[in-house]
Amino acid sequence: MRVRSEKHRPSERKKRASLDASIAAYAAEHANTRADLDPELEGASLEAWLDSGDVDPYTAKEILTKLRSLSDPDAVSSMAKFGIKANKAFGVSVPALRKLARSIGNDNHLAQDLWDSGLHEARELATMIADPQQVTEDSMERWVKDIDSWDVCDHCCGNLWDKTPFAYRKARDWSRRPEEFVKRAAFSLMAALAVHDKASRDEAFISFLPIIKRESIDERNFVKKAVNWALRQIGKRNRNLNQQAIKTAREIQKLNSKPATWIAADALRELTNAKVQSRIKD
Repeated sequence: MRVRSEKHRPSERKKRASLDASIAAYAAEHANTRADLDPELEGASLEAWLDSGDVDPYTAKEILTKLRSLSDPDAVSSMAKFGIKANKAFGVSVPALRKLARSIGNDNHLAQDLWDSGLHEARELATMIADPQQVTEDSMERWVKDIDSWDVCDHCCGNLWDKTPFAYRKARDWSRRPEEFVKRAAFSLMAALAVHDKASRDEAFISFLPIIKRESIDERNFVKKAVNWALRQIGKRNRNLNQQAIKTAREIQKLNSKPATWIAADALRELTNAKVQSRIKD
C-alpha cells in the first residue's frame, strides 16, 4: 500500500481544520441546532445514517457534521484542478448528495441554513432540497450574489431555479449583469430550461439567441463556456431550434472575437454532427 507523503499531511489537516472551524462557527450562530452527533453515528456509512431513527427531522448541524465525516481530501484536490474553490469543500460526491436530498425531501428552512453555512457541498445540497414553489426573486438574488464557483451556479440553475416562474426573466436580466457567476447563471439557466422545460414553445428559446450572440464576446472562461452550453442545448431541443442555433453560431463566427470564434466552432461541431442530427426530433 502506498503511504501518503508526510509533506501532504499538514495541508490536509489545515483544510480539515478550516472545515471544522466553519461548522463550529455555523453552530455558534444557530442555537437551535442539536448537540454534536454521536461519534458512532458520525462514523456510520451514509446509508446507515439515513436509516437510523435519530436524524428525523434533520438539522443543518447534523448534515454538516455528516458531510464532514464523508470528506475526501483527494476529491477536494481534484476539484481545485477543475476551477472549483476547494477551501470550503468536503469532497463529497454528487450521487451521495442526491441520495441525502431524496431522504430529506423539500425543506426550505434547512436549505437556507445549509446555504448560509457557506460550505461547498452544503450549498449544492441546498439547491436539491429547496422547494421551487417557495423560491422568491429576492431569494434568487441573494443566492446568486453568494455564488463563487461554477458548479454551485449550475446546481442552482439545473436543480432549482429553472423550475421557478422567474426563470426566463432572470436569464434575460442576469445576462446583462457584469458579475462573472451572475452572468454564468443566465446562460446556465437557458441551458437548463432547454433540457427540462418540455412545455415552452420554440419562441421562448429563439428569444435567447440574440442574447447569446451579444454575450459571445465575453472572454471570461466560466461565462463563455456557459454561453456555448446554452447555444448547444437550445440547438438540440428540436429540428427548428437546431437550424436557428446553427444560424446563430454562424453569425457569431463572423464576430472579431477570440471567445466568439471558440463558442461558434464548438457549437457547430456538435450541432452539425451526424449522430446528434439523427437524435434530433422534428
